[in-house]
Amino acid sequence: MSLNTIPVVDLSEFTSGNNESKQKFVYELGRAFEEVGFVSVKNHGVPPQLIDEYYDAVKKFFAMSREEKKKYEKVELAGQRGYTSFGKETAKGYDAPDLKEFWQMGQIVEGEVMPAADYPDNIAVDEVPEFYELGQKLFKSFEGSARELLRAIAIHLGIGEFYFDKHINNGNSILRAIHYPPIISEPKSAVRAEQHEDINLITLLVGASAEGLQLLNRQKEWLDITAPEGCLVVNVGDMLQRLTNNKLKSTTHRVVNPPREKWHTSRFSIPFFTHPRSEMRLDCLPSCVSANHPIAYTPISAGEYLNERLVEIGLKKK
Repeated sequence: MSLNTIPVVDLSEFTSGNNESKQKFVYELGRAFEEVGFVSVKNHGVPPQLIDEYYDAVKKFFAMSREEKKKYEKVELAGQRGYTSFGKETAKGYDAPDLKEFWQMGQIVEGEVMPAADYPDNIAVDEVPEFYELGQKLFKSFEGSARELLRAIAIHLGIGEFYFDKHINNGNSILRAIHYPPIISEPKSAVRAEQHEDINLITLLVGASAEGLQLLNRQKEWLDITAPEGCLVVNVGDMLQRLTNNKLKSTTHRVVNPPREKWHTSRFSIPFFTHPRSEMRLDCLPSCVSANHPIAYTPISAGEYLNERLVEIGLKKK
């Protein structure tokens, strides 16, 4: 095991810099996503105070009793809104469930009517009234940062800066708050969340409350992911890897257990999974296909692919 600091980029170079700094950012982000699949982003535009306030609300919710939390678990929503209890989600290809419970908030649709099946209502928590409002604000803030990052990716891919805008406008994105409870007995595995790749386009992660996140590099070594204070960790998801015919890497990652002396501690994590609208096609971009890189994936829509993956990880039945 070795310590690894993933590449660091400055989003303000893209959003408020001159053309030279903008191109520098595009180059650095594109290179990182092609070679590593992960990057740290500073000056990302998500207010630190909002992050802190949401973390406080998250901790209040997960400190509630099991019976209180279960009131907000809607099995028919396949974990896409509200609470999912401990041990329900399983990484693709694994039988043992991850050692976590989580909460999910979805898109706050604006300006159009979207299918209720894809966009069920978000859920408010009576016992923690600020949880919902803060979640809405954080969702939109994350979404704004994700939009700028995807614009830079689109320039890197040569498909036009605003290619993704229409696909993520009222997209099926998810804000997830995860709690990994203290370990109270000898665990069967050294892993809290088994190795996996994310489903979506890109994931934005606020610095977790404890160490444990690792990525698998090209040498098949597990490396601890560290990011400077105040940075977001951003990684490529499978949808973007499919779209780019493996040009951008959806890197395998996991969350491992803490050292024994820290078993009594909880770990909290807040990822934002940037999803497109269900109708977006994930067919490989022609610019990413060549004789040396033939099409690696069958054509599929984002909605079809999401449904397929939710079944694979145990949140939805066939």
